[in-house]
Amino acid sequence: MKITNVEAFWLRCPIPKEKQHFSDYGLLTNFDMTLVVVTTEDGLQGFGEAKAAVGSSGVCASIVSCIENELKPILIGKNAKNINRLWEEMYNGTRDHYALTRGRRFPILGRRGLTVAAMSGIDTALWDLKGKALGVPVMDLLGGACREQMPAYASGGWAPVDHIGEQLNGYVAKGFNAVKMRVGIMDQTVQNSIDRVKAARKALGPHIKLMTDAHGTFSVPEAKQFCRGVEDCNLYWFEEPISPDNKHGTAEVRASTTIPIAAGESEFTSFDIRDLLEVRALDVIQPDAAIIGGISETMRVGHLANVYQLELAPHCWGSAFSFMAGLHVAFASQAATIIEFSLGGNPMMYDLVHEQITVTDGVIAAPVAPGLGLTPNWDFIHEFKQKI
Repeated sequence: MKITNVEAFWLRCPIPKEKQHFSDYGLLTNFDMTLVVVTTEDGLQGFGEAKAAVGSSGVCASIVSCIENELKPILIGKNAKNINRLWEEMYNGTRDHYALTRGRRFPILGRRGLTVAAMSGIDTALWDLKGKALGVPVMDLLGGACREQMPAYASGGWAPVDHIGEQLNGYVAKGFNAVKMRVGIMDQTVQNSIDRVKAARKALGPHIKLMTDAHGTFSVPEAKQFCRGVEDCNLYWFEEPISPDNKHGTAEVRASTTIPIAAGESEFTSFDIRDLLEVRALDVIQPDAAIIGGISETMRVGHLANVYQLELAPHCWGSAFSFMAGLHVAFASQAATIIEFSLGGNPMMYDLVHEQITVTDGVIAAPVAPGLGLTPNWDFIHEFKQKI
């Protein structure tokens, strides 16, 4: 299990025009991701995803550079089985020996953002490798499944007020019993967001779970106004009401409403999640395995959710690799009860790998294949790899 190579590929694939949508990010015409490949001396390969941005599009050149020029030299020749040790060595850099002997971290200055996102893809690839080597799914390495199956929610909902009910009921027609819609600055006014949610609830009826996601675009007063306006819509959660930079503001919004508040996809490491919990900002924790530090750190956040008696709902808007990373953690965590399933145009979910990820009657089964259970489509990779 000696590591002989670490590679990173920036993939950019056009989204078919009929599947493109407008949001606060504008018109999304491409889907980007960084595919990370870790190879051992016996030729075994593990795969992971590192994100340059939370959304669908992002320039990944800096992620590729960080992996190949900064992190790869730390990993070459090391034992791929020692995932915890390798995480600490990447996070602490030249001071890793202090961290490992003293039992506390001495992180490099680049411990947030780019470096942690780059580490995320490597860490997930290492878990994939170990699962394949042992012939078991990553979920089993994390302690095994807490449930045999899990409901999934359809993540989408960009349509205007007169079409949002039709769009969301289209998801329900596919078997989903829970749906999420986007709100916030894309609606121009708070009242427009309120009107869209009310139209959605009326069209869905009372028994379909409905979540909303503002992508962090409301101000604190606007988020409070929105909560008051949809208080009777029985929202399952309100996601990223305001900027992730304002943790105390998120706590203020939560204190003003009975609607559960969700966030976490924009955070790096469990330390950031801890800070949200200390100010009592969250009811639902949403780490993204391709951003927060890989499967290792996502599982640590799962332990925090369990200790604080909060719900874990990994952010799974990305490629098949980050989706399956979040799924394996969700099944292994006591605190997770539902998983995100993208209904946007996403070639990285369906064309990047040979396997087909499916939800049947709104439910997804616990994974059984070794590692993450995915085989990359190298023809797709070679076609959409970007030159750096």
